[in-house]
Amino acid sequence: MLNRKLFATIFCMSAVLFSAAQQAHALTITGTVGNSGKYLLTGAAVNTKAHAVLKISFETTTAGDNLSLCAGTAADFTTGHCATQLNGSGGPGFRFLTIVDAADLDGKQLFVLRNVGINLASFSFTIE
Repeated sequence: MLNRKLFATIFCMSAVLFSAAQQAHALTITGTVGNSGKYLLTGAAVNTKAHAVLKISFETTTAGDNLSLCAGTAADFTTGHCATQLNGSGGPGFRFLTIVDAADLDGKQLFVLRNVGINLASFSFTIE
């Protein structure tokens, strides 16, 4: 009887731990690219050497504008240069997925640049 209870306890604890490990927590940022034509998402450069899968989705939510999700140096952001385009969006309703290794973003900042349009352009960025 004791072995059965011990087995059941271990099984239940394993199930709880496994289900908790499977849950991904997403972070969503919504913003608006203003007159400068750019929007900085990270306050500092990404700092990780860990190889981990990041799922990123991106959507421009303003009609008539096209935005790109970029990774690059602080100088790239300042000059409006998209060193690495992670994602682009053709407008509302076009949400695109990018899967990237977190280590590939080490030392880079994430930012949004306007490609087409002149109006304030809103976007949605989700990472998990």
